[in-house]
Amino acid sequence: MLKKIPKILSPELLKVLCEMGHSDRIVIADGNFPAESMGKNAIVIRMDGHGIPEILEAILELFPLDTYVEHPVNLMQVMPGDTVETPIWDVYQEIVSRFDDRKEKAIGQIERFAFYEEAKKAYAIIATGESALYANILLQKGVVTD
Repeated sequence: MLKKIPKILSPELLKVLCEMGHSDRIVIADGNFPAESMGKNAIVIRMDGHGIPEILEAILELFPLDTYVEHPVNLMQVMPGDTVETPIWDVYQEIVSRFDDRKEKAIGQIERFAFYEEAKKAYAIIATGESALYANILLQKGVVTD
């Protein structure tokens, strides 16, 4: 055991977060996301019993967001014509705002199929048990300055 490390972060995930360099990206995927097929060239970490907000918060305790891009956090856009509500995005805004001075402006959106293409290039994908729709989130790592 270590001190000050969120208990939800497994040794495997800690190793991955440490290995990642500036501009590397990680997807925290909801339960409907095709993590295994999208992650053929990435490390796929299973966290099926957990929701995305608790994982996001724990990761951001240790993980600097990229300051060289406008949106180091990206969400999968709702498809046109889809009437799905996305209240989980408000939760993400609150969490990101606590860890990044840009607040909700650090968060962008990527069209669904473009999100899949970006996910295929990610360093890692975390497959969660999150049941909210359109809950997928892509984080881009920044530089540790302290």
